[in-house]
Amino acid sequence: MNMMKAAVLVEPGRFVVEDKPIPVFAANEVLVKVLRTGICGTDIHIFHGNYALENLPMVPGHEFVGEVADFGSDVSHLAVGQKCLVDINIGCGHCYWCRRNEILNCPEMEQVGISRDGAFAQYLVVPARLVIPAPQDAQDEVLALAEPVACVVRGARKAGVKFGESVVILGAGPMGNLHVQMMRLVGAAPIIVSDISPERCAMAKDVGADIAVSDPSTLKQVVLDATDGRGADHVIESVGSLALYTQAVELLRKGGHLAAFGIVGPDDELPLNILKVVLEENSIKGSVAGMGEDMHDALTLLMHNRFSTERFTKACFPLSKIQEAFDSISDRTGDLKTQIEF
Repeated sequence: MNMMKAAVLVEPGRFVVEDKPIPVFAANEVLVKVLRTGICGTDIHIFHGNYALENLPMVPGHEFVGEVADFGSDVSHLAVGQKCLVDINIGCGHCYWCRRNEILNCPEMEQVGISRDGAFAQYLVVPARLVIPAPQDAQDEVLALAEPVACVVRGARKAGVKFGESVVILGAGPMGNLHVQMMRLVGAAPIIVSDISPERCAMAKDVGADIAVSDPSTLKQVVLDATDGRGADHVIESVGSLALYTQAVELLRKGGHLAAFGIVGPDDELPLNILKVVLEENSIKGSVAGMGEDMHDALTLLMHNRFSTERFTKACFPLSKIQEAFDSISDRTGDLKTQIEF
C-alpha cells in the first residue's frame, strides 16, 4: 500500500520501471497522484545525457496533470480528488528573483522532474502553493499540455511581440508549433516557420503559420521578400541548435529581437558581431519555462480552446513501456507530443 511504480532514468538511454516508496509529504505539501505526463524536449535531452546528467539516477517528467491524493495539516484550500496542475519551478519565495517571478534565477531553485524526482511516477510531492486546481471535466491529455503552453506564454511576454510584427520561428516541432499558435494569438504577421520536415511544416501551416519553409537555403530570401527587404522583427529559435542561432541573427532586421528559447549544450557559444548589435540596436532575451501566472494563463487559454491540441494528444504509452516511448520518439515525426498514461 505504501509503494508506487516509477520510471527511473538510471543512466543515459536506459529507464528502469521499479517499485519505490510513495513519497512522504510535509505540513505545507501535497501528494499528487499523476494521471498523465508528456515527454518534453528537455526530457529527451536528459534521456540522452545532454542535460542534468549530474542528477541521475532520477525520475524525470514535468508536463503533467494529476489529482490531489492527500496533503499536510497546513493546507486548507485543496480537496482530495481535485484535479490539478503544478507550477514545477520551486524557488525560495522571498529572494530578489522570486519577488520578480524570475524563479529560475533563484539560488535555491529546484524544478520538478529536472533537479528533483518528477512525474514519470504514480505519485509525487510538491509545495501546496504551487498546486493549481483544474476543471474536473477537462481532458487529461489537454491539461498535460499546460506546462509547455505556459512556456510559450512566457516567451511571448519576454519577446514583447506587437500586432502586425513579423516573426520567424526556427523549428516546427512541438514547441515551434505552440509558438506558431501563440504568435497567432498575439497578432503577429506574417508568421514564417522553417523546418527540414515537410510534414511538420504542413502542420505549422494548419495551425496558423503564413509561410512554411522546408529548404533552409531559401529561408533568408523568403524572409526578405515577406518583410519588404528588412528582415524579421522577431526570430524565435525553438530547437536548440547553435547553427540555427547563428542563422537567427542573420534573419533579424535592424532593431530586431532574437528570442532564445531552444536549449543548447553547456559549452556552446554564439559568436556575435557586437558592433553590429550596437549600431543596429538589436536585442536578445532568453526564455525557457513558464512560471507563476504563466501557468494560470495557459490553463485559461487551453480551457477556451485557443490552442489546437489534436496533434499533441494522439501518441500515448503506459508507464511500463516508457523505454519504447523514448526510443521511438525520433521516428514518429507526425506525433508532436508523446504522453505517458497512468
